[in-house]
Amino acid sequence: MKWIVGLGNPGAQYEKTRHNIGFMAVDELARRHGIEIKQSKCKALIGEGMLPGGKVVLIKPMTYMNLSGEAVRAYMDYYKASIEDMIVVYDDLDTELGRNRLRYQGSAGGHNGIKSIIQHIGTQTFNRIRMGISRPEPGYAVVDYVLSPFPKKDKPLLDQSIQAACDALEYSLDHTFEQTMAKFNG
Repeated sequence: MKWIVGLGNPGAQYEKTRHNIGFMAVDELARRHGIEIKQSKCKALIGEGMLPGGKVVLIKPMTYMNLSGEAVRAYMDYYKASIEDMIVVYDDLDTELGRNRLRYQGSAGGHNGIKSIIQHIGTQTFNRIRMGISRPEPGYAVVDYVLSPFPKKDKPLLDQSIQAACDALEYSLDHTFEQTMAKFNG
């Protein structure tokens, strides 16, 4: 069973922000497969379902981005879930909007949600899909940028990125993550 963690911030004020692209991808995967993400458990909203590649658990931490590791650790401990079966989906400033990068290890790269997960699980080795949001223009504070909504002009690239992330997540259910990276990192 795979468990997919989309990173974001809870609350309507953050719903359409760049920092919530991980939530957006998990919500789209849930929509595609009729999974309701509404069970409140382990400091997260959780939904379970069957996809063609197997059972999946979709997780949206409700701890706010910078404390995402608390929900991940709580889920791991409660369900005795394996790190090898986890995929984390989150925003990445260093990747342009419309592109995603899959990795199975690495540092937090300045991302506080990933930093929190690394602290709570004790390793930098876990599967992840980094969804590009591009960097802000010079003079635009990063915190303001990631907490601002995507402009309408970016909707086609945003949709493309979300669909590609969902395609990769579906593919990963019955392929290794290395095979998934080879297919979707192009």
